[in-house]
Amino acid sequence: MIKKLICAGILAGAALTGAAQAQDALVVSTWGGSFRDLIDENIGREFTRQTGVPVKYITGGTIDRLNKAKLATKPESDITFTTSHIGWLYVNAGLYEKLDLSKIPNYSHLVDRAKISPYHIGSWAYVYTIGYRPDLVPAGITFNSWNDLWNPALKGKLSAPDFDPSHIIDVSALLSGGDATTWEKGQDKLKALKPNFKAFYTNDANSQQLIAAGETPVQVVLSMNAYYMIGQGVPIKVAMPKEGAVLGVDTMAIMKGSAKNDLAHKFMNIALSPEVQAKIVAAKKASPVIDNAKVSPEDAALPGVFTTKQQWDTQAIVIDDKLRAEKTAEWRKWFTENIMN
Repeated sequence: MIKKLICAGILAGAALTGAAQAQDALVVSTWGGSFRDLIDENIGREFTRQTGVPVKYITGGTIDRLNKAKLATKPESDITFTTSHIGWLYVNAGLYEKLDLSKIPNYSHLVDRAKISPYHIGSWAYVYTIGYRPDLVPAGITFNSWNDLWNPALKGKLSAPDFDPSHIIDVSALLSGGDATTWEKGQDKLKALKPNFKAFYTNDANSQQLIAAGETPVQVVLSMNAYYMIGQGVPIKVAMPKEGAVLGVDTMAIMKGSAKNDLAHKFMNIALSPEVQAKIVAAKKASPVIDNAKVSPEDAALPGVFTTKQQWDTQAIVIDDKLRAEKTAEWRKWFTENIMN
């Protein structure tokens, strides 16, 4: 009986310890799958090694997590990762804490394009550009310009994301003498591209499936996805059009009301350390968002991996984040009605 009571006490103690650890964990909201793993393997584990504090993740879609945060009476997470423009929707809803930059020393090395707001800052960057299968497109096809997507020889070979058409909308406007603020100038240009579309992918996995199977050998593609597929043996070529590629910055922020403010700042500082940024680039072929990360020459040579100020200034097509946040729903509605249908 005494042995049973001791065992029961040990089990109860273990349960309480587990509950305490879960309660004391720093909670991070992020996308699932490879992005959750990217954060855990390169930032979360280093944070735990330095602080002894475990990290717990809650995952979900970009808009789903935003809507859930708006409805919550207290924050479900301490830190949230999302895109730079969706981050502005969090800011506008009063969901983010203003950052204390004195607690993020590595901020001094942050590149300008990653200084999104006083509330959210970049964690890594990437581009949406043209990715294609040279083995499955007509001979002699190249993509030196975004205009090359309109080649009639590419009829029924193109795909693009259905969840965020801002990339191709902005490009069409630029090619028509406008920009994101005058995006209507590109409507006719984009409608002329409609015959070349074969499909519209719904997420990263769908994008990878379409190009790997050869169903859409040309894509408006997330550079990190393209490089992942190349690593899997899919013969994809990533282009850097002369006009540049559409910049994307994923960001991190501290949720207003977090009880772990100091730890959250510590987490963000670790994320911006040269060692962690170098690991993120090596793992995902993303652009580092600090100017002192050590990137291998092979990765630095990849199209869409920016390691110099000149690249950031000349190769990135930048859509204003506030405008993008305001226009996302309108652009998606127009794209669905006029291009997808």
